[in-house]
Amino acid sequence: MKAELVPLISIDPAVCHGQPCISGTRIMVSVVLDNLAAGMSHGDILRDYPALTDDGIRAAIAHAADLARREGDAAASAE
Repeated sequence: MKAELVPLISIDPAVCHGQPCISGTRIMVSVVLDNLAAGMSHGDILRDYPALTDDGIRAAIAHAADLARREGDAAASAE
């Protein structure tokens, strides 16, 4: 994940059951990704979640890409 986006994702067992969230909010990364997958634009998401920033959306996408990359690496190592 891009270094400038790393601080925008937090994982705290006391917040949202330890699910990755946008730092300083209770907005889970999965919620942002679900909204994007449903076809919502960045602007629509930002309107629905005023605490969220465009960088927060980018961080959620980067976090998901990082997880997918690690999962792919793990699968390749298992072969």
